Amino acid sequence: MPDEKSILLRGLEAFAELGYDRASARELARRLAVSHNFINDRYGSKAAFWRAVIDSALGAQLARLPQADPSLDDADRLHLIIAGFYRAAVDTPLIGRVFVDELSRDTERLDYLYQHYIAPVLQLMVPSIERLVAAGRMAPVPWDVLFFAVIPPVSGMVDGPLARRLGRPETTSSDQLTATAESLATLVVNGLLAAGSESGRRA
Repeated sequence: MPDEKSILLRGLEAFAELGYDRASARELARRLAVSHNFINDRYGSKAAFWRAVIDSALGAQLARLPQADPSLDDADRLHLIIAGFYRAAVDTPLIGRVFVDELSRDTERLDYLYQHYIAPVLQLMVPSIERLVAAGRMAPVPWDVLFFAVIPPVSGMVDGPLARRLGRPETTSSDQLTATAESLATLVVNGLLAAGSESGRRA
């Protein structure tokens, strides 16, 4: 019997490759090398197993995101949060495939992702963004626009084959990936602040 960590990792690999609907209980059991009724016996249902897989992959990463630091300028704090999110993506590249599959579907799984992972990350940024907007350093941005400004660049951390075709070295060190995360976060934050500066000049 595989240990719990191996079971959850193989489950993540299966959901990332096949998507939730195609990852049948029988196929999951085959990939996990367990009996066909193992998932129901251990987790209660395929949906509960999916949640356990997601929690295992994302829980620790969410806990490592930087919290409030009143000593930091709001722009610096926003950069720190976004860069931390991008660095976390390196540790769980398979989760990016799961997100791509789930974000376009109106399901209970999307509700779960939003409630437990997407909303908490956004909430970390809210105080800094509100103060930057109030100070005229950032233009008001609807939350849906902000989300899609911040999230898509994470593909620069997890889409290794494409990145290598665009010139990234075949072997990339942890320090290089951290530098990439910092660069992506800088581009995003500078873009948001530039929009605020432009609004201020027009006003």
